[in-house]
Amino acid sequence: MTVRTGLLYVTGGARSGKSTFAERRAAVSGQGVTYVATAQAFDAEMAARIARHRADRPPGWVTVEEPLNVPAAVQAAPTPTVLLDCLSLWVSNLLLADEPDEAVLARADALLAAARARPGLTVLVTNEVGFGIVPDNALARRYRDLLGWVNQRAAAASDEAWLLVSGLPLQLKPAPDPATTPR
Repeated sequence: MTVRTGLLYVTGGARSGKSTFAERRAAVSGQGVTYVATAQAFDAEMAARIARHRADRPPGWVTVEEPLNVPAAVQAAPTPTVLLDCLSLWVSNLLLADEPDEAVLARADALLAAARARPGLTVLVTNEVGFGIVPDNALARRYRDLLGWVNQRAAAASDEAWLLVSGLPLQLKPAPDPATTPR
């Protein structure tokens, strides 16, 4: 069973295949897709990555580049399907904007409420950063912890959840069966 409406959560490490998996799942919805991108080009290498991602998207998809006000971007998306890539960079952007932890978590709750209120499919992509060593500085530890809390909230709110490892998808939370789900 594949979620065609609701909330789909996709996580994994760097270069694990998360975005490709999420893009395929968004395309399978058979509906228009809005790609909400949270990356910011702070250097030439990141600018090249962003340009490569833009070029790789299907021509009919709508791209919204929004580094901070992601709940509003998801809520205002003009298509039935939204792909948000990614929570990890969004949380980083909020930390760089000096948002306190409580404000970041409140924004995450607002994002999840906006995603749940949409009639179509919302796909959330994020990095799993908790598998590594404990970072050696306070900001990196704060980021790891805060992203972990945001990820926990997103996974709990999701209808279906996947972990990507070396390009292989592992289902963490199966999609609900419409035949047995009460209406």
